[in-house]
Amino acid sequence: MTTVQVRRVLAPLFCCTALLIAGCTKTPPLQYLNNEATILAFGDSLTFGTGATVETSYPTQLAQKIGRKVVRDGVPGEITADGLKRLVFSLDEFQPALLILCHGGNDFLQKRPEREAAENLRAMVRVAQQRGIGVVLIATPKPGLLPSAPAFYADIAKEFGIPIDTDILRQVLTDNSKKSDLVHPNAAGYKMIAERVAELLKKSGAI
Repeated sequence: MTTVQVRRVLAPLFCCTALLIAGCTKTPPLQYLNNEATILAFGDSLTFGTGATVETSYPTQLAQKIGRKVVRDGVPGEITADGLKRLVFSLDEFQPALLILCHGGNDFLQKRPEREAAENLRAMVRVAQQRGIGVVLIATPKPGLLPSAPAFYADIAKEFGIPIDTDILRQVLTDNSKKSDLVHPNAAGYKMIAERVAELLKKSGAI
């Protein structure tokens, strides 16, 4: 059999494999959020909106895009261990139907063990799910020459069956036109994050 004939035989197999992989990566479903539902955007300075105004933070821009109440609950400088302690009180206070969790960046900046951050994030997801609250995870990249999100984010999303975006923060933070400083977006960067999260919520059936 010639090389050309081999390629003709294998091409359909590659196409089928690609389709199967695409099917396996379908966004996990979330419960539909009615217009009265509250979404809790929880995290550190990226959720707070450092580098922009309150009006141009990603939670505020997200609320405008999806027509739902989005609580901006970010604490600049917070590590995941402190976030885990704070989350229970935030869930009690705001009673959200959905949690958007974006945390871990300060652990990486302080060079804390990845295992520690991963376990704290797992615990946060578990706390929310035990209350019947849906969770969306936004992965934070580790700083470096080629920043990328640690693999544990995708592992957590798979383990708990929750939607995740693993790349939007990397895209924003490697584009100087979308940053206010080395580790924070500007208004345009937060707009990109809000658009990506809105898209993820639509794919999951939440809106």
